[in-house]
Parts: sequence; C-alpha cells; structure tokens
Amino acid sequence: MAEVVGLRCIRCQAEYTDLGLVKGCPACLSRGLPTNVAVEYDYDRIRRSFHPRDALAGPMSMWRYSDLLPVPETSAVTMGEGMTPLVPVPRLAKRLGLRELYVKDESRNPTSSFKDRLASCAISVARERGARVITGSSSGNAGAATAAFSARAGLPCVMFTTQQFPQAMKAQMAVYGTKLLAAPTVPDRWRLVEAGVDQLGWFPVTVFVYPLVGSNPYGIEGYKTIAYELVEQLGHVPPHVVFPVGAGDAFFGAWKGFDEYRQLGYTDSVPRMHAAEIFGPLENAISQGLDHVEETESGPTVAISVGLNMSTYQALHVLRATHGAARSADDQELIDMQIALASDEGMYLEASSVLSLVGVQKMVAAGDIDPAQAVVAFLTSSGLKDPEMTLSHMNPIPTCDANLESALQVLRDSYHFDGRGVAVGPDLGGDS
Repeated sequence: MAEVVGLRCIRCQAEYTDLGLVKGCPACLSRGLPTNVAVEYDYDRIRRSFHPRDALAGPMSMWRYSDLLPVPETSAVTMGEGMTPLVPVPRLAKRLGLRELYVKDESRNPTSSFKDRLASCAISVARERGARVITGSSSGNAGAATAAFSARAGLPCVMFTTQQFPQAMKAQMAVYGTKLLAAPTVPDRWRLVEAGVDQLGWFPVTVFVYPLVGSNPYGIEGYKTIAYELVEQLGHVPPHVVFPVGAGDAFFGAWKGFDEYRQLGYTDSVPRMHAAEIFGPLENAISQGLDHVEETESGPTVAISVGLNMSTYQALHVLRATHGAARSADDQELIDMQIALASDEGMYLEASSVLSLVGVQKMVAAGDIDPAQAVVAFLTSSGLKDPEMTLSHMNPIPTCDANLESALQVLRDSYHFDGRGVAVGPDLGGDS
C-alpha cells in the first residue's frame, strides 16, 4: 500500500491531516465553492519501491496496483474487480469515422459496473478503520456495488434509493442483504445519508453532498486503476479517453492515475480526457469560462446512471487540465448507439454507458478528436441493468408456425432475410 500523508483540496490545494474528511474541503465550502479533496501519498517512497512492471506479478484485479492504493492487497475487500478487457471495435470505429477505437468494458466487473472499483477501495478503507455501518444513495450501479462489497466485508449497509428506478437495479441492490430504503426524492436520499454520517458515524461511499462534491475520496482512488490498466493493456498512454460523466468521480480518478504515473516518471504524458453528458453542465461551464459548475435544465432520460444536470469541480478541473471537450447527447442518440454497439460488435451495454460513444461521434464531427488518433471509450455497465428500456424501443418479436416454411416467410417479411445469408425485400431488389 501507499503511505497516506493527508488530503488535499482539488481547487485551493489546502492540505488536511484529518483523514476522515468526506464532505470535501471546508475552506472552499465556506466560500460557497464546494470541492472534493484527494488522497495524497508519500510519492518519493512509491518511486523508490514500485515500478509498473511489478504489477504484472500481482493478482488479476485492480489490486495488482495496491502499491498506489490506500490499503494493502492483503487487506482488500475484493471479488476480482478491475482488469476489465480493453476491446477493439473496428466496425463501430468505421461507423464513427475513426481509424482506431477501443472500449474499456466495465460490465465485466463482479456487479457488472465500474462502481465496483469505488466500492472495493472505499469499503476496504472502511473495514480497516473499524467502520460499523456502510451507507450510500444510488439509482442502481453504485448501490449494487456498495451493497455487494459491504456483504463481502461482513458489514451492514444502509442504502437510500427512490421508487422510479428499474426493477433490475432495485433487485440487485436488495439481494445482498442491504437495508434498502426508498426516499421521496433524490435530494431527500442525499440528506438521509448525510444525517447518518453526521449523527451516527456511518461510512459513506457514494455522492451525498449538494451542490455536488463527489464520492468518498478513498473510493475514488479505486478509479485510478483504470488509468494504470490502460497503460498496461495498450503499452502506452492513449491520446484520447472519453467518459460518460455525471458527477465525474471515475473521470477524475482515472485522470489522477494518469497524472500520478507521469509525476512518478513511468509515463511522459496524460491523455486528453473528454466528457460526454446528458444535460451539459460541464459543456456549459466550459463555454462560459466558469470556474465552477452550474445547474442546467433537465428532464426524464433513459441515461439513469448519469442523468444529472449538475457536475463537480473535479470533473471541470480534468477538462481544463487536459484540454478536453464536453459534449451532450439526447435519448434517441443513446438508444441508437446502444443498438449499434450490440449489432456491430456483440456488446450490450447500459444506455448510460454508450453515452461515451455518442460523445466520440460528436467530438470527431466537431474536430475535438483527430480521427487518425486512437480513442478509448469507457463503458460503465451492462445493458442487463435496464433491459425493459431497450425492449421498449425495439420491434415486437414476430411469431411463426411450427414449420420451416412459415419461419422462412416470417424471416423474409420481418427481417428481409432469405435464410441463406442473403438480404431480400422490395428495397433490395425483390424476393430472390
């Protein structure tokens, strides 16, 4: 493990020796500029004792990089999270006008989302520090991960949600033995987490301070491993990385990982990091030259995991530090991309996940990304988190009789397919 020497404000750089800060920087909060803190280490000690090649002998999980995390691998609460595949997607690359496109498929994590990195690291710290109750608020992915890793750690978990989220998400949160409660609204669930933290000493994993600060800083350390893995898997730092961004925890954590590798001398650059959004709070902040993020207009969206009209200073900081772009997308673009990824590449990801790919498409069109350069898109979670949404945008399954002739006729009529691998139909030159 790396020796934690303190916490540092991402905005004002104030240093804190209180290692239990979970509401962000008190100094910035007093000025009306809520900002998260980041974990600081003895980097000279890391430089003397660790090199990325050392990780190759470690476990096939994110804990192969425990020398840069706040808990030793021997104390980790783990189920093999991390080391998710980096998959080339050449057909989709061609569709988007790119020469080289990869996706980092986080649906391969234990609870099928990237939030396992957050939960594993945060709950490892919680257990090591003697926490008695874990808590959080979630629409699904973070709740499932927090509940699962709390169960793995043998710690009770109180999770607040609301009623409007998909049944699959609720089932996954509940099945791990979570004390799951539905609050009237999203802000209500945040206030309930804060009350539990302040009054009962519960250990928070997820976002709960508003205006948004971000998740537990120790949990965000788990997201650094995204950067370490990409360098290991590619053999170099990618030119462009695109994330679907809500609060921006993984976005910031991955940047911190790239930045640490550069500071430690293991690499000589960081990628340009780009944010894909739904309601565009970061895009708005960049276009207006703001030093903070403001709320934007919002509404219902299929992107339930990132459907925020507010983001964090830490996400804005990453965009500025790497000269990244922020682009927003609408629901129809997400649905079309979800189907395109599945039909082109055989990968079924949550609508929120493919936001990064819609972002890539828009960034190429806008000139933010050179199509001759390699791009990595971060995909956050499985489409099985919300299959009802996908089905609602697809045609009903056609029926046939119990004979091949009927099946072939339905294939022609419904799919313009002759059963021998040939497309048919009036728009393709007739029936033969």
